[in-house]
Amino acid sequence: MRTTTGWQAAGPAALRRTSLERRDLRPDDLAVRVDYCGVCHTDLHALGAHDQDAKSPLVPGHEFTGTVTATGPEVTAFSVGDGVAVGNIIDSCGACAMCEAGQENFCHSFPTLTYGGTDRHDGTTTLGGYSREYVVREAFAYALPAGLDPAAAAPLMCAGVTVWEPLHALGVGPGSRVAVAGLGGLGHLAVKMAVALGATTTVISRTGDKRDDARRLGAQALVESTDSGQMEAARDSFDVIIDTVSAPHDLAPYLKLVAMDGTLSIVGHLGPVSIEAMDLLVGRKKLSSAGSGGRPATAEMLRFCAAHGIAADVEVLPSAQVDTALDRLGRNDVRYRFVLDMSDLD
Repeated sequence: MRTTTGWQAAGPAALRRTSLERRDLRPDDLAVRVDYCGVCHTDLHALGAHDQDAKSPLVPGHEFTGTVTATGPEVTAFSVGDGVAVGNIIDSCGACAMCEAGQENFCHSFPTLTYGGTDRHDGTTTLGGYSREYVVREAFAYALPAGLDPAAAAPLMCAGVTVWEPLHALGVGPGSRVAVAGLGGLGHLAVKMAVALGATTTVISRTGDKRDDARRLGAQALVESTDSGQMEAARDSFDVIIDTVSAPHDLAPYLKLVAMDGTLSIVGHLGPVSIEAMDLLVGRKKLSSAGSGGRPATAEMLRFCAAHGIAADVEVLPSAQVDTALDRLGRNDVRYRFVLDMSDLD
């Protein structure tokens, strides 16, 4: 086994620095020195739900960039010293219809998650990127384009691909009218990507406080969801709405903004929803969702972001301040993504 250092759950929203074990490299494995790891709402939820008496430890972190430090004998695409990025999926069955279609995120036997998953070979629980080293299959590591800042690129591997998936699948491009509901960790990247794809882009937010930020990111307008006049004026206006709001909320007001044959795609709150069929019927509107991305889409997203200079707006903290990051994230006190610098684990 290989030994490294990381941050393991020690309470509902607290972690402790400890020694961690990684597997010895299999033939197609990379050892990656984790340089920067994003802090995701999923991490906060996982910590809140973790049973401290559980036998399996919890080490969060599923969007990170780093440097290859060792390779297995069958690795062909990477060499020691290469920059890489790893997201929230690190394995899949590779044989089902979804995997064969390049949609490993929809693997019929469920993809192996970067943390809290079950290793498909030895049955151990996967430990995440809040650590100085991670061991991953070559197939689920991605070359980090030279033009991307490694700290700002880390959130692309979860937040970025989560919004890229519906934008790409729904054919957003020049002439598309896109709205992004919620301007947070997901939303600000959705705006940047939609603008770069050539879409006329609008932000939907509860207040006008983020109007300047929306314009800075490239949006042409901001609609206040609490202003009935603005919402009525925007009725039937958007071909695609990317809904990044993480809390439960009423979808009906957003569906009214969708144009005929348009789509409301939910990527924020993934719990139960309730809608009236008439809100879909009038205008032949569609309700969809998406989550993460397969290997081809993830690689394409990274290339697109490098070509268009897209990365997350981040606040970088030393990993020793992870509890501070989680506390502030829980209070939505970040614009727009925390990233941990893992070098203090040396």
